[in-house]
Amino acid sequence: MTIHVKNNIHWVGQRDWEVQDFHGTEYKMTKGTSYNSYLIREEKTVLIDTVDHKFSYQFLQNLEMEIDLHSIDFIVINHAEEDHSGALSALMEKIPNTPIYCTEAAIDSIVGHHHHPEWNFKTVKTGDSIDIGNGKQLIFVEAPMLHWPDSMMTYLTGDAVLFSNDAFGQHYCDERLFNDEVDQAELFEQCLRYYSNILTPFSALVTAKIKEVLSFNLPVDMIATSHGIVWRDNPIQIIEKYLQWADNYQEDRITIFYDTMSNNTRMMADAIAQGIHDVDPGVAVKVFNVSRQDKNEILANVFRSKGVLVGSSTMNNVMMPKIAGMLEEITGLRFKEKKAAAFGSYGWNGGAVDRIHTRLTDAGFETTESIKTKWRPDGKAMRECKAYGQKIAKQWALTALNVTPIEFNTVSSEEDKPASELPHDSDCQCMICTVCNWVYDPVQGEPNQGVEPGTAWDDVPDYFLCPECNLGKDVFVPHSKEDVA
Repeated sequence: MTIHVKNNIHWVGQRDWEVQDFHGTEYKMTKGTSYNSYLIREEKTVLIDTVDHKFSYQFLQNLEMEIDLHSIDFIVINHAEEDHSGALSALMEKIPNTPIYCTEAAIDSIVGHHHHPEWNFKTVKTGDSIDIGNGKQLIFVEAPMLHWPDSMMTYLTGDAVLFSNDAFGQHYCDERLFNDEVDQAELFEQCLRYYSNILTPFSALVTAKIKEVLSFNLPVDMIATSHGIVWRDNPIQIIEKYLQWADNYQEDRITIFYDTMSNNTRMMADAIAQGIHDVDPGVAVKVFNVSRQDKNEILANVFRSKGVLVGSSTMNNVMMPKIAGMLEEITGLRFKEKKAAAFGSYGWNGGAVDRIHTRLTDAGFETTESIKTKWRPDGKAMRECKAYGQKIAKQWALTALNVTPIEFNTVSSEEDKPASELPHDSDCQCMICTVCNWVYDPVQGEPNQGVEPGTAWDDVPDYFLCPECNLGKDVFVPHSKEDVA
């Protein structure tokens, strides 16, 4: 199957509706992808890129329905990664002496993948060109580290089409090929997801390469990407987006992500998020559990954010493994000009929060003081987390705020105080948890565990657990005892 792109250019690629993983399992595809290969038929016939290796047979079958393979004068490989050159071995078995035009670095990659050093490689550099007849030329532009050392772009004069390789693409599969035909919200969501997760480390190179290409003063009427849609309607719009994203991009957004063992750190995240919103309702606050939510969506949100808060329970005096993995990825993505802070709950020590803070600092973030909570946060701790969020909102605000955040440990009214802080008579029958200070009041009972109001402590079932820290009755003592922690 082919799709007409423009004049004598046809798409001969492959859609992959089912694929979910890219770069091993590091990038999750939510909308599938396409492997875009293009056939140009002027006086010379040129094939630009192939498809992923798992579609080799189907690719050759479709191509042979369109042309005699021996009529291909040469092949251009813009990038040697398997999702671009995967079908090359199968194709070269059919036409073994066909020239392959690529960068010098690509020869090493192609031979490394396919183990055929005898193939007829033709090395090209930026500015090199090939006449393909009918007054048209292919002009090559090296683009090292966008996002591999071997990467390049190819420009077709006359038709003013830029075959842009991975740049300006997205992992997005649709039965329609062109940008003006698809859902625009989905399209730009996938473009940003692709850029933030794959190209962010190379932002400085992105800017330099775009400026270099623009300096050639070549008209660009269409951008034919290696993945996803072809930009035929106002292709400059995605170039402008890339220039924005490459310029230390941030929105008025804060991302909070965490991992937790007993939901204690999740409770902190909720309170911090609420505190931020109370002071700055205009800021977008997004909260994620790294164990349950899409890692690449989290990273895309970090990319969009002015600041990030990272939380973890302490386990063996270190952070939880999935948080450590996220911080490793964030370090590799090399985000710039963003603020960060750490938070988390702990039992015996709070080593996780300290390690997160250090990792964020090492990753280039401007770090703010951290906050820790011992065991499950009670009412007092939750108010401290909320106040911490208010303080963060004030410190990270892009414009001056008129709201003054409350200070840590401040209680706004007597009614807001937890039962552990309210005055109790000497004949009080309440019991207090020595771990988290939660108070059992016989007058109120604990209906969530089937303990009716008016139930004396001695009549509370032995299976009863403290609602705050989940420990049993043995950690409770009479509220009137002075040795309560």
